[in-house]
Amino acid sequence: MNLADKLAEERRARLAAERLLELKQAELTAANRKLGRHALALTKQIGVTQAEVATVRDENAKVKSDLTQANEKIEKAERRLWHSIQAFQDGFAFFDADSKLIGANTAYLNIFDGLEEVTPGISYVRILQILTDEGLVNTGEISPDSWRKMMTDRWMSLAPEPIVVQMWDDRYLRLIDQKGHGGDMVSLALDITSTVHYEEELRSARERAEAANRAKSAFLANMSHEIRTPMNGVVGMAELLSDTSLSEEQKLYANTIKNSGEALLVIINDVLDYSKIEADKMVLHEEPFDLERAIHEIVMLLQPTARDKGLTMLVDYDLFLPTRFVGDRGRIRQVMTNLAGNAVKFTNEGHVTLRVTGISNPDEGTCSVHCLIEDTGIGIPADKVDHVFGEFNQVEDERNRKFEGTGLGLAISKKLIELMDGEIWVESDEGEGSCFGFRIPLPVAEGPFAPSPELPKSLQQVLLIDNSTLNCEILQRQLMLHGIEASTADTYQDALAKMNPGVDLVICDHGLPGGGLQMARELRKNRWDSVPIIMLCSSMHEVPEEDVKALNLVLLQKPTPRDELLAALSSIGQTMAPAATPEPEAPPSLEEAYARDNATPTPGAAQPADAGVSPQAEAPAPAPVEPALRQMRVLAAEDNKTNQLVFRKMVKSYNIDLCFANNGLEALNLYESFKPDLIFMDISMPEMDGKEATQEIRKIEAETGKHVPIVALTAHAMSGDSEGILAAGLDHYLTKPLRKGLIGEKIEGYQPENVQPVQISPAA
Repeated sequence: MNLADKLAEERRARLAAERLLELKQAELTAANRKLGRHALALTKQIGVTQAEVATVRDENAKVKSDLTQANEKIEKAERRLWHSIQAFQDGFAFFDADSKLIGANTAYLNIFDGLEEVTPGISYVRILQILTDEGLVNTGEISPDSWRKMMTDRWMSLAPEPIVVQMWDDRYLRLIDQKGHGGDMVSLALDITSTVHYEEELRSARERAEAANRAKSAFLANMSHEIRTPMNGVVGMAELLSDTSLSEEQKLYANTIKNSGEALLVIINDVLDYSKIEADKMVLHEEPFDLERAIHEIVMLLQPTARDKGLTMLVDYDLFLPTRFVGDRGRIRQVMTNLAGNAVKFTNEGHVTLRVTGISNPDEGTCSVHCLIEDTGIGIPADKVDHVFGEFNQVEDERNRKFEGTGLGLAISKKLIELMDGEIWVESDEGEGSCFGFRIPLPVAEGPFAPSPELPKSLQQVLLIDNSTLNCEILQRQLMLHGIEASTADTYQDALAKMNPGVDLVICDHGLPGGGLQMARELRKNRWDSVPIIMLCSSMHEVPEEDVKALNLVLLQKPTPRDELLAALSSIGQTMAPAATPEPEAPPSLEEAYARDNATPTPGAAQPADAGVSPQAEAPAPAPVEPALRQMRVLAAEDNKTNQLVFRKMVKSYNIDLCFANNGLEALNLYESFKPDLIFMDISMPEMDGKEATQEIRKIEAETGKHVPIVALTAHAMSGDSEGILAAGLDHYLTKPLRKGLIGEKIEGYQPENVQPVQISPAA
């Protein structure tokens, strides 16, 4: 190889070595760079770790400090808790899951009267043993063993019931024990001695109050009897005296005696009713009744007073509301009589209106009945409205001090309505009038209802003559419901202007200014002699009989019950001839039809054959009595001679054989010797009272199979009296003062078939 080649090869080798060196240097540089980065990262990590170690070291120091503080707080809280438990006046103790005492406060340990054995570690069973052995607990009628077993069973139950134990020193402790999640038990021993003594005092006070209430009830019952017995003579004799021939002055005296006696009885009834309600002795007697009829009966009762004051009484009964319901008719009437009576009492001019509406619930067969009594009276001041339903409250001012009363009527009404699950309220404007209202839920009476009479198509147009716009509106609604067009007039000129051949009937108010009779006379004079006229009267005796006949009038009581108005319209329509051929005989037929179809006969018309009184003079005489028939025998047991006289006079018109017994023993003897068909039995009599006599009579009848009706005559009117009397075997219950009509109903109702007819003279 020549030198050039060697140099070239050497150069190539050197170049290759240089390149290899550069490559290695580059790798070494990269490795150094990577190692530097790793060293840097490791340095940072070491720094972070050192910082974390320092933080942990600091936190450990802080935790140790916090733990020390927490332990101190726990120890402090425990000391405070224990001091609090020690401050308890009631016993407090802890037991572990094995029922061993962990700790207890001083009050708990004091129960054991300083026995050293009762310390932490003692078992609950041993505590019970100490209580009985040392006589620390009064186990009563239970033996110590039974008592400990009862207490142990209670302790072991999952949720021990609180129990009261009596200690040896007459203290009472209420033990309350509750288990924790780990089986530990917390026990409380509450000293309830003062509570027990207070309850005993309350029980004793309650017994004394009940005894006083019973004494009060007995006093009220006796007072009622003692007052009603002489009042029976006063009211009864005054009523009988009014039926005799008296001068006007004598009638005034007799009516004053009767009205004063009845006013006294109203006061007595108010006091007794309030006492019954206050003692929760008031019982509702529910039965089917006609609400609309009951309202009109109330109006009839108050009508004389309203008429004397010149007031108009109106009834606005919802045409679409049922009339028959189930409820205590007597108590509902009592409430409405109280409210309507107050309205009449405190109203000097204008009207008193009784409105009845309601909301039916067909699904439940009930109806929410709303009754409103509106008046145009003196009203109630705004600051007195909230007090009118209070006891013995009357709005006292110079306008109404003249009005008498107990001040209990509204309070009784409120309590009765609440007893019926209803509500009562009042709205009033002083000087303008008041509106009292109440709402009660009433079941609708089941059974068939009497259909309304179908009015003839010939009765199309009616003229109402009345200066009371409200009464005209009520009558218009009733007539429009049956397809009858009604126009109104309030004066004579207005009536004549509206009279035309299309008017089929005139309904005229007797109390019109200038006189309803004068209006009828003018109509008859002006060629309207064939148009029937219904005269609305607050009293059926206001229109003389000769005017009724001369003017061909039909009289209706005002306000008129809906069924009576429809019955009158039906009778009038049936007697009306076609307009083209009027019949002059229509008026007599009208009068006869009306007298036949209405309960209240037209004055001068013949009485129905079954009216319970003797026929009028023009009626045929009754058939002669067969001599073989005996009189009905009536026995009256009454120890008061005045009441015997009253009873004798009340039944003097009856064809009966009357016998009196002065006490229950005489009544029992006369029952066997006199053999009465009916007995009127006074309850309070000497030697043997009415209930005892009745029971003895029923014992005799149990053997003979005979049953004589016995009617109680009593002055007792407290709640429960009727139940006790009827339970003794009596059939009926009449409260004194007696009413002649009620006695007559019983005599007629129990008249046997094999006796002479019972007749009542017209004077009765």
